[in-house]
Amino acid sequence: MPTYITQGRYTREAIRGMIAPPEDSAADVARPLGKVGGAVALLAAGRGGGVTDLKTTLALTSIEAKSAFAAASDLASSFKSAAGALEAR
Repeated sequence: MPTYITQGRYTREAIRGMIAPPEDSAADVARPLGKVGGAVALLAAGRGGGVTDLKTTLALTSIEAKSAFAAASDLASSFKSAAGALEAR
């Protein structure tokens, strides 16, 4: 099962709400995530306005990362970047 990392920014209003009074909201977040799936609950959290700029990234295991780096190594010598083409002129 893939693992995803989601990042976002709290709004000023959300931070004010979390400071007064401070609470442990892990259970409040885990409940909807478990019921409807992470992506759907994150969209709902974004809709609430307390979190902005949500970005989700697929995380790689160390084995998947090693495989990706090996593939990149095989392609690196034949890859021509646009910047490299400009420098060659």
